[in-house]
Amino acid sequence: RRYARRLPAVDAAAGADVPALFGERVAENRAAVRHVGADELATAVAAALWGREAKQIVVPADLPFGWLAELDGVRAMADRPAIDVDALAAADGVVTGCAVAIAETGTVVLDGGPTQGRRVLTLLPAYHLCVVQAEQIVGTVPEAVERLDPARPLTWISGPSAAYGADMAGAEGMHGPRHLEVLVVED
Repeated sequence: RRYARRLPAVDAAAGADVPALFGERVAENRAAVRHVGADELATAVAAALWGREAKQIVVPADLPFGWLAELDGVRAMADRPAIDVDALAAADGVVTGCAVAIAETGTVVLDGGPTQGRRVLTLLPAYHLCVVQAEQIVGTVPEAVERLDPARPLTWISGPSAAYGADMAGAEGMHGPRHLEVLVVED
């Protein structure tokens, strides 16, 4: 895992705006992205869910209540006790945090840690709203790997899920959400 220190990185000191680059790459990956201040997060979460006309969402049991404080008309089901797969599949979406995000690829990585919940939470619902704190964004994949625990279950998400058959015909949402939206929280 030391190789991360020997490779060139997206260097914030050299003028790269790492959160801005992350946002650009997320958008290139066909996902929606919005940069918000910490004081705007609850409003941004509510607006994103209202924009999708969500009625029922799933959240990890430890998701901060403040993230959902502005919700009105959307039922948030905490994954405690564990929600069954039929209820997960029927939900309009899921809201989670992440372990780390990668600017050069526009990728969010989940490891089942705080605010992320079980892997299945983000694999079954068609819509995933992921909250990324600006300090969780690193420049490169090696920097992300350095921050991650290889013993944890890792889910790497770079835009909506897509699967391709031998005929190269694509189908979105086969192995995860068909729609990914990211809120980058900056102070």
